[in-house]
Amino acid sequence: MAAKRITIKEVAARAGVSIATVSNVFSGRKPVNADLQERVKAAARELSYQVDRAASQLRSGQARVVGVLVPDLDDVFFTSLVSQLEVMAQKDGYDIIVSSSRDDLGLEQSRLRALLAWRPSGLIAVPCSDAVPEILLGEIGRLPMVFADRVAPEGSVVDTVAIDNREAGEIAARHLLAKGHRDIVVAASSIGISPIRERVRGACQLIRATLGREPTVVELGSNADRGAGIFLHWLERHPQPSAVIALTNVTTLSTLSALARLRIDIPNPVSVVGFDDYPWMSARKTGLTAIRQPIAEIAEAAWQRLRGRMSGDHAAPEHIVLQTSLQARDSVRDLVPGKADGRDAPDLEPLLNPEMPAASPKAVH
Repeated sequence: MAAKRITIKEVAARAGVSIATVSNVFSGRKPVNADLQERVKAAARELSYQVDRAASQLRSGQARVVGVLVPDLDDVFFTSLVSQLEVMAQKDGYDIIVSSSRDDLGLEQSRLRALLAWRPSGLIAVPCSDAVPEILLGEIGRLPMVFADRVAPEGSVVDTVAIDNREAGEIAARHLLAKGHRDIVVAASSIGISPIRERVRGACQLIRATLGREPTVVELGSNADRGAGIFLHWLERHPQPSAVIALTNVTTLSTLSALARLRIDIPNPVSVVGFDDYPWMSARKTGLTAIRQPIAEIAEAAWQRLRGRMSGDHAAPEHIVLQTSLQARDSVRDLVPGKADGRDAPDLEPLLNPEMPAASPKAVH
């Protein structure tokens, strides 16, 4: 025989409060003081009460649920973003439903269709591509939504939150150039994705302007194991570079794995600048220099924009761009003082003195 479902009325009686107070505690529609909140939550725990989201949705016509779509839950960046959003949503009385598109446009449509079936209060999405997913075109202006991370530099028809990807690439390249590195390989996931394309552009433009040569870009994809195989294959068939810039946390892992398989040490003979800044990067024997994305700030900005839209803000779309920072550790060798590799250090005057014109690029054959 099925156990009787505990009702909100019984929770109210156990806590000695009104049904409206219990409703406000679990819905977040109206503020409730801390003491009453704790009494209600304690009563709910004692009675094993579960909020009936379906019933709430039927009464209000909309669930206090926010959909979150990311390309890949195997990617630590996206799981960290989801974790941050979950905390903020819960604090504001919302649940989140998370789905992954697996970086597949067809699957993205299917996942979005499933999320929209919940009639969510809002949506935060990291799309597969630069374009607005087709299924969302008809929802613009009706469903509050924010796009994060994979955002074209010119913005979108909805609110967006992203980092300055071109500057992030420049920061990594500038650090290596200032340390005297000339043979730099840029390890990208896919230049078909706007943020990666911008990071590549930022790094390559600075390298090209400073050294007068075309930098090497290797695409490794978004799977760490496959990427390691691709980079291993490349390393076995080309001269060993002085340094590698890895433009995502996945390509960072791919780069480190490929170098380890060939027993190539870091930073000598190969230096590495990674992307994102996770605890394991500083826990290594040789700490990894990395470009830090402000994940907490990205999540907060996305949530606040969505919260405003769900509260009735109808202003023009806002495009928020956040800055990255360099976390310098020991994975980059300094070649300038002793010219340790026996090669001339580059002319860094254009880097150190921006007013001085950079050398003209040389033809690459």
